[in-house]
Amino acid sequence: MAGARKHIDVARLKADLAAASVELLSAHCATDRIRLQYSPQDIAAFGERHSLQRAIASAEAVCRFFSEIEAHFKG
Repeated sequence: MAGARKHIDVARLKADLAAASVELLSAHCATDRIRLQYSPQDIAAFGERHSLQRAIASAEAVCRFFSEIEAHFKG
């Protein structure tokens, strides 16, 4: 069915977005605590490399996802 829109549960979507927003705010606060206390150089030198790489990959994925959504606002 080309062009047909998938039926979605809008209430569930809104609840999921609200929950994700709270989790993103929590991650933002945790990041700010670290950012205000340590320099990027210290974090890179002394942080656990694998954990930092996972965090960076997650942040990049979130950025790509929301950039894609933002593009729909502009289009």
